[in-house]
Amino acid sequence: MTIQRIRTAEQCAQEQLDAYNARDIMRFADVYSMDIQLIDLATGSVFCEGRTALIDRYGPMFAAHPDLHCRLMKRIVCPPFVFDEEDVVGLSPNGSTHAVATYECVGGMITRAWFVRELLA
Repeated sequence: MTIQRIRTAEQCAQEQLDAYNARDIMRFADVYSMDIQLIDLATGSVFCEGRTALIDRYGPMFAAHPDLHCRLMKRIVCPPFVFDEEDVVGLSPNGSTHAVATYECVGGMITRAWFVRELLA
């Protein structure tokens, strides 16, 4: 008998970060629920809905930016939420992006995520 483990909220956040940095779109998408919602924290608008849309959005980005890397600066875990402060390089030739991502994790999957970003020179 095989027992399938359910990821903790912190494991969800770390696994998607590792896959993001490896630019592995299928491993990245596997951490997100089929009905994932990605939300702009500043406006409240959903900018990506569903795993297929997530793959369509991030897959080309991973392919187009071979130097893409997200450095975790700080993580706060308060299940079912994880708050990551990040420094992202490789998206813009003119600097990095300071970001905060909030992940809501249910049943071992990220079900919703909120993002706020600041472009740094």
